[in-house]
This record gives sequence, C-alpha cells and structure tokens, in this order.
Amino acid sequence: MEPLLDWVTQYGYAAVFGLQVLGIIGFPVPDETLLVTVGLLTSQGRMALPLAILAAACGSACGITVSYSIGRFVGLPVVHRYGRFLHVTEANLTKMHNWFERWGKWTLVLAYYVPGVRHVAAIFAGTAKLPYHEFAMFAYSGAAVWTTTFITLGYLLGPQVVKLAPLLHEYLVIVAIGVVVLIVLILVGRHYWMRRAKAR
Repeated sequence: MEPLLDWVTQYGYAAVFGLQVLGIIGFPVPDETLLVTVGLLTSQGRMALPLAILAAACGSACGITVSYSIGRFVGLPVVHRYGRFLHVTEANLTKMHNWFERWGKWTLVLAYYVPGVRHVAAIFAGTAKLPYHEFAMFAYSGAAVWTTTFITLGYLLGPQVVKLAPLLHEYLVIVAIGVVVLIVLILVGRHYWMRRAKAR
C-alpha cells in the first residue's frame, strides 16, 4: 500500500486515472487496494472525494473500453492465442463464457468485483458484437458503482485501511459483491413489480 500512497500523493488524480486504465486493461495493478488507498487520502483531506471517484470511474471506463475494442476488432481467436500478454487465461475465458450464458450484460457489472476477469468480460462483450450503447450502459454504470464502493470504504475506514490491507482482496471483494447482488435484486424486483402493475 505504501508505494500506491506515494504514487497517488505525488501525481494526484492523474495517477488514479492512469492506474485504473492500466489495471482494467490487465496490467498487474492492485485495483481494490488502489481504490481504498484513494479513499484513505480523501478521508485525510488530501484529495476531494467527488473528484477522486470521478477520476477512478473515468479511468475504469477508458480501460474497459480498450478491452471491449480488443474483442470487437481483434476477435476471440487472437485473444486465445495471445491472451497471456493480456493476462487472460483459459480459465478466465471459460468462466466468462459461463457468466455470459447465465447473466448476459449484467456480467459487465458483476465482473468488476472479480479480480482477473474484469477486462475479460469486456473482451467477450466485444467479440459477441454487443452494441456499443448497450456495452456502455452496463460497463460504465458498473465502473461508477465499483469505484464508488471501494473509495467510500477507504474513506469510511480511514487509517484502519492500512491495518486491514492484507485482508482487502479477500473480504472487501466479498462485501462488494454482496452489495452489487443486492442492487441487482432490487432493480430486478422493481422491474418485475412495474411489469405486473402495468399488466393489471
């Protein structure tokens, strides 16, 4: 966490944006740790919370758009062959295929909370020729919710984040997935009741 603190402290919002782009594309950036570190800095008044969330969300959106473009214009066969350079494994591809079969476009939101498969979801969306406006609606909304979740956790936990850093990857991801599942259930339930109300 200390190197991230130093890097973000020195370069500010530009570092948050750039690191999020690289992390979503597939470079070895500890995204969740980065986001809670940013949250810590906002709790100390060294960064503004709204601007920090905006920088992180925009970086994530740009990164996942690059991954979508790779799938859309390069194609899955090339990804299969050269995926190791993008940190895409066969296990990632298989998992993502199964997720798309089950959840469809919601995978673009849920995949943010699963390290190692975030950009793979966008690659699949691209190879599936998912229209850009549909991709953008789900992927960019997911980026906003994901970055807000972890930055807010860092903000609320404050200095305790440093002590909890070794547990972040395991436990905060579980908590965040729970939050997203709850949001999805609320949205699905609302849609269901609205349809029933119109049918009456």
